[in-house]
Amino acid sequence: MDRRKILLVLAAVIAALGTLLVFLYVQAADDRAKEEIEATDVLKVIKPIEPGEKFDDAVAAGKFQMTPVPRDQVLDGAQTDLEALSGQIAVTRIFQGEQLTANRWGGTVENTSLAIPDGMLAISVNLSDPARVAGFVSPGSEVAVFLTATTTGGPATQLLLERVQVLGVGTTSTITSTRVDGSGQATTEQLPKTLLTLALSQQDAEKVIFATSNGDLAFGLLTESSEVNRRGSGVNGENLFQ
Repeated sequence: MDRRKILLVLAAVIAALGTLLVFLYVQAADDRAKEEIEATDVLKVIKPIEPGEKFDDAVAAGKFQMTPVPRDQVLDGAQTDLEALSGQIAVTRIFQGEQLTANRWGGTVENTSLAIPDGMLAISVNLSDPARVAGFVSPGSEVAVFLTATTTGGPATQLLLERVQVLGVGTTSTITSTRVDGSGQATTEQLPKTLLTLALSQQDAEKVIFATSNGDLAFGLLTESSEVNRRGSGVNGENLFQ
């Protein structure tokens, strides 16, 4: 076989090999695409659920339905069993069409519509959007509570409570707020405020209730690694730039 024929044979083999590789790649991509769109049955909410509503009552009212969802769209904690969350309550409003996930439910119900930790009590505070971290605070979040108030040394801001669990987020309403500056000029504005319910000990509840009547509260959203402590003296006009 002369050199020319050998080159033609090699070219044909390389072409065939290239075609085979392209076919295998396309087949693998097609298989991956099928896996991504393959449906998995999960429970979905078909009727709205209100905060504090018992899971078992929602089941009895037919508020869940098994629905196929593409595998890549199934949420973490999505449920497939109507008995898995029995005895729990909704810790936030759940809308029609949402997947049933475990993180929207908590604690067992004992003469209350809130899953209050043992030894604690629940109180609610009304905060503006900036004070509640622009709406990123949700049921189950942990927050640091700051207080801004006028003391004997003038206005000051200080950490009031280091780590507090949020039990629920309520409705948002608009209130009228009037502030008077140092010259006596009054400014009135409409502010949206939202009720947030906290789990607190009696002593901490007393602090928060007193603080809401004598200053302004603000939350700081925490993670497990957030570092907060009350050892500092807070910030006022004298040490602001130190």
